[in-house]
Amino acid sequence: MPLVRIDLNKGRTPESIRAIADAIHSALVGVYGIPERDRFQIITQHDEGEIIAQDAGLGFERDSGVVMVHIFTQQGRSDKEKEALFAGIAGNLEKAGVPAEDVFIGYFENTHHDWSFGFGRSQYVDGELAVPKSGQ
Repeated sequence: MPLVRIDLNKGRTPESIRAIADAIHSALVGVYGIPERDRFQIITQHDEGEIIAQDAGLGFERDSGVVMVHIFTQQGRSDKEKEALFAGIAGNLEKAGVPAEDVFIGYFENTHHDWSFGFGRSQYVDGELAVPKSGQ
């Protein structure tokens, strides 16, 4: 049940945007084993100059095709699992036409107490939904 925000610059086709969203979701399904329909994505397009993504001292430059990915999910996955997810996302996005240097991922964890899927209730807390185990 990760919540994924995808920020990119305007100018991509609807097909390209969908390919980017699909690539990220495919990595989450493949690496974390989440259900295919467990998909929550917010895609925001920005005007030129509204995304600033410099190299952070790693010796490469990004261009206007940068894709910023923010993943909000429950805690419990190992560093190895996260690294596999990052590699999966970058690999899938490269197949969708986004060079690896233009992929920036921020990963944020919380607990099952921090989610509501509707109706103003915390479905994990009240038992309406089972709390996912690590790896889901």
